Amino acid sequence: MEWIGAGSLLAWVWLLLGQGFFWRTDVRLPDRRDPERWPSVAVVVPARDEAEVLPRSLPSLLRQKYPGRAEVFLVDDGSTDGTGALARELAAARGGLPLTVSSPGEPEPGWTGKLWALRHGMALARERTAPEYLLLTDADIAHDPDSLRELVAAAGSAELDLVSQMARLRVVTFWERLIVPAFVYFFGQLYPFRRVNRPGARTAAAAGGCVLLRREAAERAGIPESIRHAVIDDVALARAVKRSASNGGIAMGVPPDGVRGRFGPGRRRATGGPIWLGLADRVDSVRPYPRLAELWRMVSRSAYAQLLHQPLLLLGTVVGLTLVYLAPPVALAVGLAGGDATLAALGGAAWAVMCGTFLPMLRYYGQPLWAAPLLPFTALLYLLMTVDSAVQHYRGRGAAWKGRTYGAP
Repeated sequence: MEWIGAGSLLAWVWLLLGQGFFWRTDVRLPDRRDPERWPSVAVVVPARDEAEVLPRSLPSLLRQKYPGRAEVFLVDDGSTDGTGALARELAAARGGLPLTVSSPGEPEPGWTGKLWALRHGMALARERTAPEYLLLTDADIAHDPDSLRELVAAAGSAELDLVSQMARLRVVTFWERLIVPAFVYFFGQLYPFRRVNRPGARTAAAAGGCVLLRREAAERAGIPESIRHAVIDDVALARAVKRSASNGGIAMGVPPDGVRGRFGPGRRRATGGPIWLGLADRVDSVRPYPRLAELWRMVSRSAYAQLLHQPLLLLGTVVGLTLVYLAPPVALAVGLAGGDATLAALGGAAWAVMCGTFLPMLRYYGQPLWAAPLLPFTALLYLLMTVDSAVQHYRGRGAAWKGRTYGAP
């Protein structure tokens, strides 16, 4: 037990100092300035049975205060709840940016529903407006009126191919308070934002609810065709963009002079630019997850896909979560009960470091700091969700979402 306690403490010291400072929450939009000319933007919103949340999200897109040309394309992906008709009604009643509602029909084999809808929306946008940027945002995401302006300014100022913000998820019910901050915390641990944003680093990730993508970068990376089967599409998208940039910007036959700076005369670059991921200040998810069952499905539908559907990776994840998150409180309790001061000290120190790394995320979500010691219990729930994800996969019900199920590619 003392060796386990020592291993857990060493793991937390390494996570604290050696994992890209994942626990910090100060990665926000980079410094930005207004361009000489605001580029055109197409906002593409895939939507499947989103009538419940659309009245709180779509008007926020239509009322964007963007100085350049912008248009919204909502792709109704086979909804049965009147999503498309409701979108038209909201646009007629609220006004704002032009809205086009279309439907692509059922996905072709090998495509996930969301990426099939994005393909249709992006093609329609290119045909209608030939935009310089694409804002890919989910139907449950609400944007502050200056969100688009700030995203475009950040992308142009730093010459970024992709800017993504992790939307602030809803935290109202007990289960949301317990699960949601940890969800973002674990995501940052897997994909430390600072590593994602470091030029030349291999780590790549995005948050699918809010992705601003330069159209030329999308064409160079073959988006979305190159990732059409991806269940975790946001991470796959970021990897494709970053990989194509490192390949010199010619994957899709874009000539060198087709990739240039958009924010001043004479500025250009021969290859693609970097990507950026951070926490949001102006972007919020309005989807409610009032019960544990909804949160469980949100995590378990893609957890095994994150592990590449590999049993050995699943086993390693279970062992790792047990050692890192569950061992510290157990070691403390056993040490105190058995009079083993060394074991208790090791477990208590590891648990203290764990809690300390979780405090910034609790502050970001406005949650009480006394909730930090509950992280081992939350980690146990995530462990069970991950195992359940594998079980559902082998039962043929893996990655199920709104009536569709996706197996391993």
